[in-house]
Amino acid sequence: MTTQLPQMPYNRLGAAGLQVSQFSFGSWVTFGNSVDTGIAKEQLQAAAEAGVNFFDNAERYAGGKSEEIMGQAIRELGWKRHEYVISTKFFWGINGAMPNMENTLNRKYLLQGIDGSLERLGLDFVDLVYCHRPDPHTPIEETVYAMSDMVESGKALYWGTSEWSADEIRAAWEIADKRNLRKPVMEQPQYNLLNRRRVEDEYRRLYEDIGLGLTTFSPLAGGILTGKYLEGVPEGSRATIDGHTGLVQDAENSVKQVKKFAQIAGELDVTMAQLALAWTASNPHVSTVILGASSPEQLNENLGALNALERLTPEVKARIEEVFPR
Repeated sequence: MTTQLPQMPYNRLGAAGLQVSQFSFGSWVTFGNSVDTGIAKEQLQAAAEAGVNFFDNAERYAGGKSEEIMGQAIRELGWKRHEYVISTKFFWGINGAMPNMENTLNRKYLLQGIDGSLERLGLDFVDLVYCHRPDPHTPIEETVYAMSDMVESGKALYWGTSEWSADEIRAAWEIADKRNLRKPVMEQPQYNLLNRRRVEDEYRRLYEDIGLGLTTFSPLAGGILTGKYLEGVPEGSRATIDGHTGLVQDAENSVKQVKKFAQIAGELDVTMAQLALAWTASNPHVSTVILGASSPEQLNENLGALNALERLTPEVKARIEEVFPR
């Protein structure tokens, strides 16, 4: 029997007028790797039926294949363009090791990159576009001008950053403010019970000073907060994928905390994943929490975090944060 979910809340993206669903859906790790267009359609439809309106992507995911799959799935579902918010991100590049096409935020790469993403997605514009990592070799001013021009051209509606420091974000915002350019309005950081400092401490002044919105990723710390690694590394889990093997050490270091967290989730009659997701979403500075899933069933289970949110009293939050101090 399917549990009825509460109505999906929508939040403003920081100081911007755009509203995004409390929980959103991202294609990192899955689309183009373990998920094809058929499964992607089922996932997107399940998310939309639960009230999700924001779908996160990036040029780099599966070397561009993720954008192709998401774009094709949306077309086959027949969604109207005003019904959803979609993003992409740029930094690493997908055209191989050549000058100006990898690990950069220079003007040439960014303005060519958006054209490639729009072609793969089959869209005229994306709603959100991110600088996927900071680039120490390109002047921030050059990047700000390029991103502002991208928005002015109508190829993106809002721009922001991902995994930038507070100082880098503030520098970009101040350059845009002084030159009357389009300002960055959102940041996409990792945020979960095991990674709290940047969102809760480093960015603290930015929420009020510049109206920064957050679209957070990795709310389950790569699966650690689901308890899946308590008995070792399951076959086919994310920790077995190239680039994610560091999860094993992180999981081993967190065993005692995760066991205590499991006890709290059991008392509330929710899964560990649902409770971890609810905790992340309960931060008032988080505009949306990006969910990842390899199947529609996993996505629906994670969306049960809406029920867990209703049980996340101040007393429960205090217990959780005692287990996972900053």
